[in-house]
Amino acid sequence: MPTINIKRDLLFEALGTTYTDEEFDNLCISYGLELDEVTSEKQMVSKEQSESKSEGASDDTIYRIDIPANRYDLLCLEGLVDALLVFQNKMELPHYKVIQSKKPLKVLVKSNTKQIRPYVVAAVLRDITLNAARYASFIDLQDKLHQNICRKRSLVAIGTHDLDTIQGPFTYDALPPENIKFKALNQTEVHSAAELMDIYSTHAQLKQYLSIIKDSSVYPVITDNNGVVLSMPPIINGYHSRITLETKNIFIECTATDLKKANIVLDTVLCMFSKYCSNKYTAERCEIIYPDGAVKLYPELKYRKETVNRKKVNSYLGISENLDNLSSALSSMCLKSAVLKESDMVVVEVPPTRHDIIHACDLYEDVAIAYGYNNIPKTLPKTTTIGSQLPINSLSDKIRNEIAYCGFNEVLTFSLCSKDDVSTKIRKPFDTQRTVCISNPKTLEFQVARTNILSGLLKTTSANKKMPLPMKLFEVTDVVLKDDTSEVGARNERHVCAIYYGKTPGFEIVHGLMDRIMQMLDVKFSSESGSTYQIKAANDETYFPGRCAQIIYQGNVIGLMGVLHPEVITAYELTMPCSAFEINLEPFL
Repeated sequence: MPTINIKRDLLFEALGTTYTDEEFDNLCISYGLELDEVTSEKQMVSKEQSESKSEGASDDTIYRIDIPANRYDLLCLEGLVDALLVFQNKMELPHYKVIQSKKPLKVLVKSNTKQIRPYVVAAVLRDITLNAARYASFIDLQDKLHQNICRKRSLVAIGTHDLDTIQGPFTYDALPPENIKFKALNQTEVHSAAELMDIYSTHAQLKQYLSIIKDSSVYPVITDNNGVVLSMPPIINGYHSRITLETKNIFIECTATDLKKANIVLDTVLCMFSKYCSNKYTAERCEIIYPDGAVKLYPELKYRKETVNRKKVNSYLGISENLDNLSSALSSMCLKSAVLKESDMVVVEVPPTRHDIIHACDLYEDVAIAYGYNNIPKTLPKTTTIGSQLPINSLSDKIRNEIAYCGFNEVLTFSLCSKDDVSTKIRKPFDTQRTVCISNPKTLEFQVARTNILSGLLKTTSANKKMPLPMKLFEVTDVVLKDDTSEVGARNERHVCAIYYGKTPGFEIVHGLMDRIMQMLDVKFSSESGSTYQIKAANDETYFPGRCAQIIYQGNVIGLMGVLHPEVITAYELTMPCSAFEINLEPFL
């Protein structure tokens, strides 16, 4: 979920109202947002850097607000303010328009771009007025979009340029790196694309984007009619066409591997900042001319109609509202609505700012937000059954309590582990027939799903060697095993494992704990098979020879118990002896 940082004074000035922190928090909650933190620039910097580096930061109060990931229109001050004002009925819903110039700017797309980044969309914001706050918000919105819907520029990259410093028509091409030379933003000299890639390989922000085009034989580049390089997407813009506070006309281009997302990004930027144009809420259209002669016009700024049924809305949300109230609720969420009384329907106009509205269910959600989640009557589900705990979970909880009563501490370990944890470290060969492997693990610590709990408890013990001895730990949880008879090819199996780590092995302690669990389960010990349990001497690679036993229930082996082998202890960087048992709980259901 993205978090935006907005200066409180600028926000209140734009809203035309001053709130206390609690009042604004309540306003956010009523709109489905969350005021995550009230802080300042100085406090934010001091958390990440030394005190000396935070001296230049301001003490202005900053609101950190959590925004739903699909609400791209709320990622900046402008969109948030418009949404809250419309929500409070303090502002009419803006209507965005496309201006068709007699001589629209053209972008000529070359065939080479198909090799790396085939799509481009563009538009112009005319007669815009910027100041420091607006400029900062403009840049911040681009960054938020790049990190969110643009997937770190891999799907879409935004370029913004001072139109008065360049001349159309523009050309979008893909050229070998050595053929691209220009002065990039924040650089003092002209560099080739290959040199820039080396320069930015250590750049704190830009180095994460280099891999998108680095291995390609051609790099994307946008030039104007005079050969001036506007940008090398998705890495950097050119210095020549940089945006300043004096910029009046902004040319916006978005190169992409996903055309639909490029349209969403372009619409979002235009809708948020067209309010600062002399002709408010308008954007000028550009022509995109592809190699096959096809001409596309952008931006689209499409409006579309959706309908919702009153009975369905009331039924799904558990409320009882008339058409007028439902229409008002949707309108307050920036969705202009009208009533069709003859058909018991509400017609909703979805604006280009609300690309999150995909299905009627999204409209139902907005009705719920406007109505107020806390205002929806609480009722019991209309069902003939009553929910209850799964038997295996009920059994697990009872065993947890009993083991805790015996003085053992419960731990929670990762369900993923390394291959060594289920093989080499416990002196066993890797079992490919039994172990579920991760196809593309990000780290060596999480290569497979655990087949035992013992390894996790030993890792926990190793990480807490400074704690007082003895350590008595246990865990009741699932292991994952391959199973061809299962629909997903694997199954969970509930195990319980306990270990004793101290100056002496403490075998009698884990043996006594296991006996107590059996006593609690009302399973008696007997030397003969039946509905009882037995302990039988066995040899296992993980345990010390002659100090290991199988635990048998109803004639089937359900686990092992014993003193761990010294090589197992050493593999987990432990120095004291250790005893353990691990059994399968499934047979006791």
